[in-house]
Amino acid sequence: MGIYAIRMPDIGEGIAEAEIAEWLVKPGDVLREDDPMVAVMTDKATVEIPSPVTGTVIWQAGQPGDVIAVGAELVRLEVDGPGNVAEEAETPPTSAGTKSATPEKPAAAPVPEPEPAPRQEAAAEVQKAPASAAPAPAAPAAPLRPEGEKPIASPAVRARAREAGVDLRLVRGSGPGGRISHDDLDAFIASGGVPAPSGPRPDTSVEEIRVIGLRRKIAERMEAANSIPQITIVEEVDATALEDLRGRMNAQGKGTRLTMLPFIARAMVRALREQPLLNVHYDAGAGVIRRFGGIHIGIAAQTPTGLMVPVLRHAEALDLRSTAAEIARLATAAKEGTARRDELTGSTITITSLGPLGAIASTPILNVPEVAIVGVNRLAVRPFWNGTAFEPRKMMNLSCSFDHRVIDGWDAAVFVARLKELLETPALIFVEG
Repeated sequence: MGIYAIRMPDIGEGIAEAEIAEWLVKPGDVLREDDPMVAVMTDKATVEIPSPVTGTVIWQAGQPGDVIAVGAELVRLEVDGPGNVAEEAETPPTSAGTKSATPEKPAAAPVPEPEPAPRQEAAAEVQKAPASAAPAPAAPAAPLRPEGEKPIASPAVRARAREAGVDLRLVRGSGPGGRISHDDLDAFIASGGVPAPSGPRPDTSVEEIRVIGLRRKIAERMEAANSIPQITIVEEVDATALEDLRGRMNAQGKGTRLTMLPFIARAMVRALREQPLLNVHYDAGAGVIRRFGGIHIGIAAQTPTGLMVPVLRHAEALDLRSTAAEIARLATAAKEGTARRDELTGSTITITSLGPLGAIASTPILNVPEVAIVGVNRLAVRPFWNGTAFEPRKMMNLSCSFDHRVIDGWDAAVFVARLKELLETPALIFVEG
């Protein structure tokens, strides 16, 4: 028998570490070759790591939320044969390659031990302890009785109440029918003669929840975006013609059902061809703007584990139906947790939409290092003045945010105005030239 150490593999270019999302085995479990043993997360993608050999788990590195460096030991197995760990190194490694996803609290300063008290004083304290002990907690109190109703209590309780000068009508009883016990009387006297409150009581509990996994990734990206000077432009769009077209195309029953998003994605492709400097990444540290020929649109999607952004790759090469089908496939993969890492990275601009839950307007936060994001707000029927009268129109607002370090307000306004034009006259989306 020998010990076989499995190290964190290289799971992607440029990745130096990964966070443990979930252990799929525990010490004592028998693993066969290629059995999944742990799920790790990086760049919002979760990857299952299989075992390269058959053996019994004898050690694991870290807990869910801990970050493991690439190349650090992840699992140790007991295997038939010599294994790959020398006898002199069979002690499991320390957590040198592991770090917690949340900062540890600083250790409390050591408290000096008090000097022992004289025996006479200690004995006196022991004798006093029973007298100062807190009374046992009383059972839940019943509400005070109606006005004029006589309190229920034993003669002994009534006698104690008279001696203490307590009006039993003010004491809530915890016994059957509101009967007042000695404990109820003690609790009333200990409270200073104030009746215990009835009804709901305040909940003073506090629970600490570690921020790990996808939620930690989202928090890190939000912190990065918070350091960027953003400008947001909100524009009203008359989507009546677009909705009419969408309804007619869906009535044909061909292909994937069309939502608003495929039309917006196609409009963005047209607008970005005219303003390619919005289809970029900005590396502030290097002082470099990377402009992409392909348009890779991130589609923000809410999943059971948090917000994910699957990527519609090369949107410029897709027609409307293909765009709709790919958006639907990516959204399903993200929600089911089956999206691959390459499907969750590499976007050059993002669409975010809360659908029917969306507000009148919003301020989308950039998906760094992108420099633009398009927010789609709720569609609603509103009165619209056509020059002679009011008429009902299907209206929505676009909320678009930009990195003001590299995108001027004029350029941002031109982009939003072009999107408005394309969406209000949807035939322009499909006309080349």
